[in-house]
Amino acid sequence: MHENTSESPSPTEPAAPVRFDTKVVVVLREDLKPWQELNVTAFLMSGIATSEAGLVGEDYRDADGQNYLPMLRQPVLVMTGGAEVLAKAREKALGRGMSVAIYTEELFSTGHDAANRAAVAAVPADELNLVGIALRGPKNAVDRVVKGARMHE
Repeated sequence: MHENTSESPSPTEPAAPVRFDTKVVVVLREDLKPWQELNVTAFLMSGIATSEAGLVGEDYRDADGQNYLPMLRQPVLVMTGGAEVLAKAREKALGRGMSVAIYTEELFSTGHDAANRAAVAAVPADELNLVGIALRGPKNAVDRVVKGARMHE
């Protein structure tokens, strides 16, 4: 009998750190209430997670065999900035061909997806009242796009 020489981490051993060539960043407007920060981040990350095949990993499973939903495969940075930082980051990201998820202040008062889309569609791009954006792209490009934002505290 041959011994298995392939090394795979056991469920209790951490795998070697994975290096990603992309970065996921959420930038929140700095004046949001805590519940708004959480709400905006959750909605924006749903856009990122569904934006490309392979971004979400496999199901999680505990030692008892219970399955849990899969999550995004890479870390997410949450940053804050003023309204002008969000507007510039949106413009730069789109100019670089990055996909961007947006959340506008009007979405706090809508009740469903169709109303959300209608609220965004009613406003010209340069007048969007952004309270959050999320993007994923090459690390260096994302760093340039979110310049001026700072890590969320």
